[in-house]
Amino acid sequence: MITLTENAVAAIKTALSRADEPAEGFRIMVEAGGCAGLKYLLGLESLSREGDAIMETDGFKVFVDANSQPHLAGMTVDFVTDLESSGFVFDNPNARDKCACGKSFG
Repeated sequence: MITLTENAVAAIKTALSRADEPAEGFRIMVEAGGCAGLKYLLGLESLSREGDAIMETDGFKVFVDANSQPHLAGMTVDFVTDLESSGFVFDNPNARDKCACGKSFG
């Protein structure tokens, strides 16, 4: 469903190791909003929810809720660091349009 690059896996593992409360994995979801219509939401997660797709990789789980699954199928998530900023980058084949910051799509 979703592919994580080595850099994304490393960033998620770092976030999990530094979390104030233990978490089993990472949630990726889509919500209405952003300048292109839909935006990505990311966060640490302890438990799965009803309807979640659960992907296990490199010792942690990735949770995707049922409503987000069609929007995220086939997506690749990377983590980049450069001089100006760092963060997750999404290569989503389902996105018809995306905003300049890359955090929102339509």
